[in-house]
Amino acid sequence: MTSPAPFVVRPAGTADVRRIHELLEPFVQKRILLGKDLVVLYGSVQQFVVAEADGVVIGCGALHVMWEDLGEIRTLIVHDEWLHHGVGRAIVETLEERARALGVSRLFCLTFEVDFFTRRGFAEIGEQVVDPDVYSQLVRSPDEGVAEFLDLAHVKPNTLGNTRMLKHL
Repeated sequence: MTSPAPFVVRPAGTADVRRIHELLEPFVQKRILLGKDLVVLYGSVQQFVVAEADGVVIGCGALHVMWEDLGEIRTLIVHDEWLHHGVGRAIVETLEERARALGVSRLFCLTFEVDFFTRRGFAEIGEQVVDPDVYSQLVRSPDEGVAEFLDLAHVKPNTLGNTRMLKHL
């Protein structure tokens, strides 16, 4: 098998949103990731980075800040043809750099890919990972990802089979 072309990881722009949506859709159909409407993707494009090879977006991931020291890696996707070529690792490393630059010291993810994230330094977490004062603020968030982080009952149907993981940067 020949090695694929080199790729770069860069901040996403609005021109990338439709391709991000295309990459996301098969995972939504398989019930691996939750669907996101185009308007939601456009509204959060600044959170995304994309991996690109020969002018084609082959992967993406987003960093969502939840609290002063806490962020989430979301919507991490690599096109099937590019799996096991370092694309996911490069996206996660870029998101970690962005998190550090913003002052985030802990990163959360909700994933089926436990081995991948374990190799990146993430560990499974239990129920209570923030103090009660922070919890009382986070629970007010309308963001589904925050509800997933807090393991709230109303998002349990969306998270079945997923593992909640955390990394200290």
